[in-house]
Amino acid sequence: MSIFGAIAPSISNWVAAVTKSVNGLVGYEGVEVINPEGSNEDAAEEANKGRWNQEDRDGYWKMMHKYIGSDVTSMVTLPVIIFEPMTMLQKMAELMEYSHLLDMADKTDDPYMRMVYASSWAISVYYAFQRTWKPFNPILGETYEMANYNGVNFISEQIRELNHHPPMSAGHAENEHFTYDCTSKLKTKFLGNSIDVYPVGRTRVTLKRDGVVLDLVPPLTKVHNLIFGRTWVDSPGEMIMTNLTTGDKVVLYFQPCGWFGSGRYEVDGYVYNASEEPKILMTGKWNESMSYQQCDGEGEPLPGTELKEVWKLADVPKDDKYQYTHFAHKINSFDTAPKKLLPSDSRLRPDRYALEMGDMSKSGNEKSSLEERQRAEKRTREEKGHSFTPKWFDITEEVTPTPWGDLEVYQFNGKYLEHREAADKSEDYTDPKSIPFNPWQFQDMST
Repeated sequence: MSIFGAIAPSISNWVAAVTKSVNGLVGYEGVEVINPEGSNEDAAEEANKGRWNQEDRDGYWKMMHKYIGSDVTSMVTLPVIIFEPMTMLQKMAELMEYSHLLDMADKTDDPYMRMVYASSWAISVYYAFQRTWKPFNPILGETYEMANYNGVNFISEQIRELNHHPPMSAGHAENEHFTYDCTSKLKTKFLGNSIDVYPVGRTRVTLKRDGVVLDLVPPLTKVHNLIFGRTWVDSPGEMIMTNLTTGDKVVLYFQPCGWFGSGRYEVDGYVYNASEEPKILMTGKWNESMSYQQCDGEGEPLPGTELKEVWKLADVPKDDKYQYTHFAHKINSFDTAPKKLLPSDSRLRPDRYALEMGDMSKSGNEKSSLEERQRAEKRTREEKGHSFTPKWFDITEEVTPTPWGDLEVYQFNGKYLEHREAADKSEDYTDPKSIPFNPWQFQDMST
């Protein structure tokens, strides 16, 4: 039996072990409060912890409980108290923090180490994904640009609006070693005091030296204690990365959190060749580091080998309000903005910026104003019989299956590269902070 043969208990057993019903709290029958630390606190005590005061908590429960079982991605308007000063388009860019691992995957001659580097890159973003704040939903036509971060240029665009359910985004990144392409259609299921987030999407990485194409299927994410208790995030299940060129693959199991936090953050698995024979074992924690070791056909470590670290979390700011990494702060900064920033860029959103500055009241007002302008722009578009067409991505005829439903695939059309080349050559300079946010295609709604 391999060292990973006895993997964590099933998710159902785990939930049964650490779920504490809030029976006894009048009006909240059936609500689950899960303490990741698995202490012996009673449910009522845990339920009264978290970011909500009792009045707000009770109010949001009355508003939200009718949506149990539903996809709430764009169904309800939420208060900015639960938001972080970042949009979903910016959050897509967080995958680029450890992009040097993709550079290493492109450079290596070892096909199995290629999969070690690439899968470690995919795991590296999960520290950022554990944040319990909600990003802003992008406006249709909104974009996010990041210029020359470690040689990487990144662009993302909101390609389907929120009321065309579910909304969709697309992203593209590139440097001399790889291209990254993603179409994302977020899907959720609200369960009362928790929500399941299904990553309906297609993520492809092309390594330029050999033309190798990698496909990534991540696990779902579960956000616990949304209203009652201290909010926390888990991603139990399998991550599968497949080399579509050779048939090699990585299967990594994200263990669910058990009693007293046992198994929390742990990731174990193997790199397999095209014949599904294990070649390299991988182990670690998605919030700390990943290591690898050569193994035999039974999955046991080869004699004379040792675990070697391949990725380690960089230092993070202490006591950061939003649990941001240094890279997340760079994403919000204009230091990573290109010359002649698009006016549709997420950095320019007044609601996002107000929240970043700590003005929650202004952020809420600006958020409401943007939502109303988005509705007005849609009315104008429909009255004129126009349909929205993304600028930087084109829809293809391909529909790809995912574990959570089919996905229409968009592809990067290259027009952004032409735009960026012309903008970089321009001698005009505009302070990006002075640019009004304007993602609208059919009417200037920026004022």
